[in-house]
Amino acid sequence: IQFHFGEHGNYSLWMENLNFSFNNCSLVTTTEPVNSNIPILVAFFVFVGLALMFAVGSRLLSFLSRTGVVRGFILRINGSMEAERLINSELGSPRIDALVTDNILPSPVSASGRLRSLDTFRGISLVIMVFVNYGGGRYWFFRHSSWNGLTVADLVFPWFVFIMGTSIALSINSMLRGGTSRSSLLRKVLWRSTQLFLIGVFIINPNYCRGPLSLDSLRIPGVLQRLAWSYFVVAGLDLLVARGHLDILTNDAWWSPALDILLYWPAWLCVLLLEIVWLCLTFLLPVPGCPTGYLGPGGIGDMGLHANCTGGAAAYIDRWLLGEKHIYQTPSSKVIYATQMPYDPEGVLGSINSVLMAFLGLQAGKILLHYRDVPTNVISRFLIWGLFLGAISAILTECSTDRGFIPVNKNLWSLSYVTTLACFAFVLLVLVYYTIDVKKWWSGAPFYYPGMNSILVYVGHEVFEDYFPFSWRMANSQSHTEHLIQNVVATSLWVFISYILYRKKIFWKI
Repeated sequence: IQFHFGEHGNYSLWMENLNFSFNNCSLVTTTEPVNSNIPILVAFFVFVGLALMFAVGSRLLSFLSRTGVVRGFILRINGSMEAERLINSELGSPRIDALVTDNILPSPVSASGRLRSLDTFRGISLVIMVFVNYGGGRYWFFRHSSWNGLTVADLVFPWFVFIMGTSIALSINSMLRGGTSRSSLLRKVLWRSTQLFLIGVFIINPNYCRGPLSLDSLRIPGVLQRLAWSYFVVAGLDLLVARGHLDILTNDAWWSPALDILLYWPAWLCVLLLEIVWLCLTFLLPVPGCPTGYLGPGGIGDMGLHANCTGGAAAYIDRWLLGEKHIYQTPSSKVIYATQMPYDPEGVLGSINSVLMAFLGLQAGKILLHYRDVPTNVISRFLIWGLFLGAISAILTECSTDRGFIPVNKNLWSLSYVTTLACFAFVLLVLVYYTIDVKKWWSGAPFYYPGMNSILVYVGHEVFEDYFPFSWRMANSQSHTEHLIQNVVATSLWVFISYILYRKKIFWKI
């Protein structure tokens, strides 16, 4: 029987046996459920209304400032030079050159200018990630998928990895053009990766109030640890092949559309070899007591035939390399599939595909560098990459959740998961790049501010997750409404904190 159960509904299951030969089952709704989507719709329209009010208010204030209405009003009230100083400091001088200097966004044609769209993209990923980690209002689509398939919660971490790769391309190119040696850059990459890894280990083992950290049950893999690994590998590869001087690529020759790949073929070869290693280990490595190439959840999945095979080769490698007590003990598959084996979604084998995700982001950065003077070429190549990766995903999954050669699976960081999320990333990057850096229709606010302070926001939201005002004891924990209010308030506070830090020019970089 397939049936949709609603929040606070009351249901009865009636089973009828007629002459011991025919069974009839029916579900009866005795109390109608409430519409659980109303709270999230209200929250959506509230934020849309605030955004419209801010946009209209900013335009109106800018118009009044240019026409001198605000200036005249304040001068009539105070009639002093102090009022003039206040206007110039708070609203900006009405002179045209000052307005252009204060408000212009980084030009997309500048190789050294900071692309605002990249920080906005990072901020979008981070804000959704914080909201999901705080609970996502307890909506199913803001929870990670139990095994195969995608929810909103499964989108954000790969996007963060992707945009990290894009930033690597731009930052390394900028530093090479500035005269920094490759050896010194490699040392910086190694030191930053080490810092990320150690911070990650610290924040996912929160035993601060229960005495010293127990090394016997220390979880080693995690989000920041995977970011550290991906950053180290991709930045190292880019340092081997990056060019200090970049020419604008043209379309004169038939092979020119692939020139931004051919110029860096050694790095591409290394990534393809890593992907071959992932395929071989995933589908050919013998796992004791499990079918070779098993990609299922174990537990009661697959009719309970492979109860202790959760994750197949990926879990086996983690248990062998890290130890059973040093990986995640309560995976998302535990609730639905009643799995008993620990499984880490940020494990060793999946880290190979996170490198691929970051490298595809690096390719987006190369496109931005080589075609920086022609935004239409940048956009067209982003869309081609999105179409190509989407086609690969369709072939690998047969456009289904569970069928196909390699299903989309966040827990495994499967190849189809990477190609699907990279496809989405290229399309989303097109949208933010076009609206922010090309047309300048949008400043990127408010996502731009957490995107500029991503490490601080991520670490802060993890450390202070259970403290007021980010969390409080709820009066009705069975309703989506209060969960949603708490999670939206907590996420909005981090956006506001990042805005204050941006205004104070405080940035935490490692």
